[in-house]
Amino acid sequence: MTAPHVLIVEAPYYAEIAAGMLRGARRVLDEAGATHEVVRVAGAFELPGAVRLALKAMARAGGPRWDGFVALGCVVRGETDHYDHICRETARGIMDLTVQFGAPVAFGVLTVHDETQAEARARDDEMNKGAEAARAVLAQIALARAWGV
Repeated sequence: MTAPHVLIVEAPYYAEIAAGMLRGARRVLDEAGATHEVVRVAGAFELPGAVRLALKAMARAGGPRWDGFVALGCVVRGETDHYDHICRETARGIMDLTVQFGAPVAFGVLTVHDETQAEARARDDEMNKGAEAARAVLAQIALARAWGV
């Protein structure tokens, strides 16, 4: 069986946080022997749209280009309810893609109260949420392959 090929869609609005999560995801994928590509979008809200575009591109090409997707980003609570809308719609958008297309899509989007919380989840340690998202997508890819999907 071929090694999984994963598209990482990164929203680097919080550049240092995103970079830490990306390092974690890449480390896990590399250790698993998976290959990957990275594309960047403006912010978390654009993550589901970018994954949808990738799925449409695969459909037009008539076959898979990526076996799974990792969405990475960070939303920090501010003084307005903008945070609530962005978090809800980003999570819903990713879930809708997963259910509608049966695509392995991992949700690696931090929704935190402050940057200190985000930094703790983007460090190069066992708590890295980018690494966690990469492990999740690899598990979903393995499940899809086991079921012949």
